[in-house]
Amino acid sequence: MGNLLDKYLFQALDAYPYNLEEAVESLNYALSYDDKNPVALCLMGQIYAENLRNYETAKEYYQQALAEDIYALDVYPKYINVLLWNEDYNEAEKLIDFALTLKGTDKAVLYMQKGILFEQKKAYKKALKVLKNAKVHTYNNYLISDIEGDEKRIKDKMPKKKKKKKENKTNKTSKKSKKKTK
Repeated sequence: MGNLLDKYLFQALDAYPYNLEEAVESLNYALSYDDKNPVALCLMGQIYAENLRNYETAKEYYQQALAEDIYALDVYPKYINVLLWNEDYNEAEKLIDFALTLKGTDKAVLYMQKGILFEQKKAYKKALKVLKNAKVHTYNNYLISDIEGDEKRIKDKMPKKKKKKKENKTNKTSKKSKKKTK
């Protein structure tokens, strides 16, 4: 039975995301052989999240996958994305913090997601601080450029303090010149 399960899992993984019909069909066969297989549950959650935008159902699949295997490390980033998309910020933060304690998780990706979490909560300084941690845990150039892009985007969103100071100086000088003219 394991060979058939694996066959259908590989077919589903191969078909996703280019042929959703085939991927879902293969997943259904795989789940009929083992309805608790974390890989199949994760991919089904991914389909519900990314293609159908049904975040609640996706969350259920990810929760089932992690209930079956807490060390199904590929589930965490995908599940966290769903929580962020669904604006379940407290749940996302708890899951990120837990995933960071697990051996073998991609810490850089998890810190990036935590940075996005803080960005969405408009805690820009915290987001930038977390992204520094992401850089420390990054071991490829592609992810470094992604992190730098996130940092730039967040810095652009931060309120500009220099403009306020310039406006205050301008207001003070205009008040002084008004007093002199009186």
